[in-house]
Amino acid sequence: MIKKSGIPNMLDTIENVLILQGGGSLGAFACGVFKALVKSKIKIDIVAGTSIGGVNATIIAGSKDDHPEEALEQFWLELGEGSPNFNFPPELVPDPTSLLDFPTTSALQAKSILSFYNSAIYGNKNVFLPRWLPRYSLTDPQYFTPYKWTYLFDHSPLLDTLEKYVNFNKLQPDGNSNARLIITAVNILNAEPLIFDSSKQQITPMHILGATGYPTYYFQWAEVEKGIYAWDGSLLSNTPLREVIDASPINDKRIFLVENYPKNTDKLPTSLQEVQHRARDIMFSDKTLHNIQMSKAITYYLRLIDDLYNMLERHFKSEKKEERAKFEKMRAKYKKIKEEHGSEIKNVFYITRDERFPSLYENADFSLDTIKNSIRDGESKTNQILKDVRMD
Repeated sequence: MIKKSGIPNMLDTIENVLILQGGGSLGAFACGVFKALVKSKIKIDIVAGTSIGGVNATIIAGSKDDHPEEALEQFWLELGEGSPNFNFPPELVPDPTSLLDFPTTSALQAKSILSFYNSAIYGNKNVFLPRWLPRYSLTDPQYFTPYKWTYLFDHSPLLDTLEKYVNFNKLQPDGNSNARLIITAVNILNAEPLIFDSSKQQITPMHILGATGYPTYYFQWAEVEKGIYAWDGSLLSNTPLREVIDASPINDKRIFLVENYPKNTDKLPTSLQEVQHRARDIMFSDKTLHNIQMSKAITYYLRLIDDLYNMLERHFKSEKKEERAKFEKMRAKYKKIKEEHGSEIKNVFYITRDERFPSLYENADFSLDTIKNSIRDGESKTNQILKDVRMD
């Protein structure tokens, strides 16, 4: 899944960028990815995410702990522990020694479905809770008028969980964050993208609430600033690479892009459920190839213009004020373009989650075993990619 091979010299002035997709409980995969990057001593300069990717990014950038990889893992384990406990019938418990046989596949899919419906009915006390629980009868003024509801699930418990792990004072200009944080959302009223950048503003819990308010899952929107109402950024793009390029257009970059939704598959769907699953993967898959190609094209053109400009400067001999003024004006324009669009994407490393047993409900499976397996898979996949890269 590597588009370019070979990691350039780490002493080069290159920003390491970690891009994290949304995907609900699939976000645990990115936890393993980050653990592997830390163990390989790859320091992340910019971390960007949308939806649950934005949550992961927030912990990485603003962790209270000196070891954000440990804080991120503990956060995910806490989410797994917050999932309601229930026991599966013995026939639904998969046999780990036979991961490729059909009964195991069916068992894992059944487990995912049960976990999904369990979450839908009871929620997860550390992430979201259904609005119909009796506990809301005294605090929700619309509790007894559900025909007025615009959301079914309250995901503010996520903020209570995040407060244990994140120092939001770090997430502002000169806040001494572990990395520059970029989170994306969408303005409900005009469909314009919202970019929250810790190098330019204070990132608050309300920004996180808005950036994770996915309406199709019946989560609520949030007023992130006065008069600005935000929904989940994955409605526009689930891979916020373009936002990083726009926010940091000068420094060259090495991209680590975590894909929760694989672009490629080996077979066509064989059922309606698989059709829906594949359609969902395509909808949320990475679509930033054009941005990468454009970045490379701009870099190429800037180098060409630079060569032409230097040649022209060496041979420019006019003493006329008017000609000299035109030349200086051209110099200023070129300098501005170079400063605003001078970065080059040196490498893109795609770290893609495998889907051995596709399930339409997998991104709502917060069971502890599933979380642990996802973390382990992310770490293993990243280690393999880094190992292969260093062998080139």
